[in-house]
Amino acid sequence: MSVIESIRPHHAKLTAIRRDIHAHPELAFEEHRTAELVARHLESLGIETHRGIGGTGVVGVVRGGRGLRAVGLRADMDALPITERNDFEHRSTIQGCMHACGHDGHTTMLLGAAEVLAARRDFDGVVYLIFQPAEEGEGGAREMIADGLFDRFPMESVFGMHNWPGMEAGSFAVHAGPVMASADRFDIRVMGVGAHAAMPHLGVDPMPAAAALVQAAQTIVSRTLDPIDAAVVSITQFHAGEAYNVIPDRAELCGTVRTFSAAVQDRIEAALRRMCAGVADAYGVSIEFEYRRGYPPTINTVAEAGICAEVARALVGGDRVNTTARPSMGAEDFAFFLQHKPGAYVWIGNGPGEGGCMLHNPNYDFNDDVIPSGVAYWTELVRRLLPRAG
Repeated sequence: MSVIESIRPHHAKLTAIRRDIHAHPELAFEEHRTAELVARHLESLGIETHRGIGGTGVVGVVRGGRGLRAVGLRADMDALPITERNDFEHRSTIQGCMHACGHDGHTTMLLGAAEVLAARRDFDGVVYLIFQPAEEGEGGAREMIADGLFDRFPMESVFGMHNWPGMEAGSFAVHAGPVMASADRFDIRVMGVGAHAAMPHLGVDPMPAAAALVQAAQTIVSRTLDPIDAAVVSITQFHAGEAYNVIPDRAELCGTVRTFSAAVQDRIEAALRRMCAGVADAYGVSIEFEYRRGYPPTINTVAEAGICAEVARALVGGDRVNTTARPSMGAEDFAFFLQHKPGAYVWIGNGPGEGGCMLHNPNYDFNDDVIPSGVAYWTELVRRLLPRAG
C-alpha cells in the first residue's frame, strides 16, 4: 500500500472537518472558532497544545523517540473578505467572508498529519505544528515570531504548503530559491491650488502632475532595472475631484510594488521618490510620498527545497513534481519565517477548478481529493527530516 493510500481511511473525516471550516470562515486575527477547533482536535490526539500565539495562533508539539532535533510545519487559518457565490451545502455561512484561498484545506491537511504523526511517532525528534492566523495581508507570521514562536519552540527549519489551482491535483511544485514576491505599498499625495475649472490660471492643477506620475512609474521596470530582474510597479488607485466645474486642490495615487529581491525593492522606492521630486518641480505642486514595506519575498533555501522535492517524488513520481515552475508575483507571509530559519514553501496542485477558477475568486473551493496527498507529504517530510536510527 502506498503512503497516500494509507491515509485514505482518514479521508472522509478530514473532508468533513475541511467543509466545516469552509462553512465558518473567519478573517485575520478573528479565527477564534477555527483556532479552538484546531486546539481541541490536537488535544484529542494527546498532542501538547499551545493557544493564543501571535493572537489566535495555535502550536501543537509532537515528540518521537529521544532526539532533540526539531522542525516546524505551518498551515494558515484565515479567510478573505469576499462574498461566496457557490451554492453547495458547505458554502460560507458568513456574509462577505469566505475561504477563497484554500486555508481551510491547509489547516485540514496539517490536522491530518498531526493525527498520523501522533499515532505512529516513527521519527526521532520534535515536530511543531504551526497553525498561523492572518496570512491575508495582516502578517500573522510576523506576529507569531514577535510573540516568541522560535524562542518557545526552537526549530531548526520550517516548511509551508499552499494549494495551487491550475496544477494537476496532487502534483507538486518545488522552487529552489524565489517562490513568491514581496508586496510593498505606496501612497502619493499631489497638492496644488483649487480653482474654478473655467479659470485654471488662478490655481495650480494637481491632475496633470498626477497623470505624469502614472506614466512615469511605468518606465521604472522597463528603463531603470536590469531586464533580468523581475518586478511589477502598478498604480491601482487615482482619486481626485468632486465636481465637473472645479479644479481640485489635490490628487491621490496608490499602488503596489512586487519583486523577488530586497535590492530591487530599494531601487524602485528610490526611483519613485526621484520621480515625485521631479514632477513636483516641473508642475509647481507639492508631493508627499509614503512607501511601506509589506511582505518580503518568499525565498526557499536550496538544501531544504531539495529535500522537499525528494519527498514529493517518492510520493507521486518524478513526472508529477515540477522543479522549474515560474515563481508567482503574489505574496506570502511565510516569508517572515524564512527570514529567521531555513526551509521551503511548496505548491500542491488543486486541479483545474470549476471553470478554471483561481485563488481569491468567489467561486473557488479547495479540492478535497488533494487531502490525502497533502497529509502524506507532511508525514513523509517529517520522516525524511527526522529519521529514526535503523
